[in-house]
Amino acid sequence: MKCPYCTSTENKVVDKRETPEGSSTRRRRECYQCRKRFTTYEHVEMADLYVVKKDGAREPFDRNKIKRGLLKACEKRPLGPEQIEQLIDEVEAEFRNREIAEINSKEIGEVLMNKLKKMDKVAYIRFASVYRDFEDITDFEKELNELLRKRTGK
Repeated sequence: MKCPYCTSTENKVVDKRETPEGSSTRRRRECYQCRKRFTTYEHVEMADLYVVKKDGAREPFDRNKIKRGLLKACEKRPLGPEQIEQLIDEVEAEFRNREIAEINSKEIGEVLMNKLKKMDKVAYIRFASVYRDFEDITDFEKELNELLRKRTGK
């Protein structure tokens, strides 16, 4: 590791800590030559994950895109930012554990909807209305009837 001040490669680690989320290691280093301190971070390099869109286009997996959609669906609902982050973490981990490089956007949406349905039915309906591109009130009615039928067991 080169010192950012004098470019010497001779330094020592004076403090090492895991970040709160456990995704990286923070190291505080001191240069033997100029005696200045600097910080480095070590992260696990994840394999690239791509999303295949409806039109066949491929784009990198973007958690922030999912987060924006979920935040809109969960607006004024009892689901907090921590729960939304946890949901995104679960979905991302599920796809990364499959050890595949590409995921269909439809599959991501279905997994998100299934998990959201268990957490908050209103947020689920909001998310589904955008994801499934509801065109009129009958689309909402069909989805609501499906939820009610599953709840009553009929």
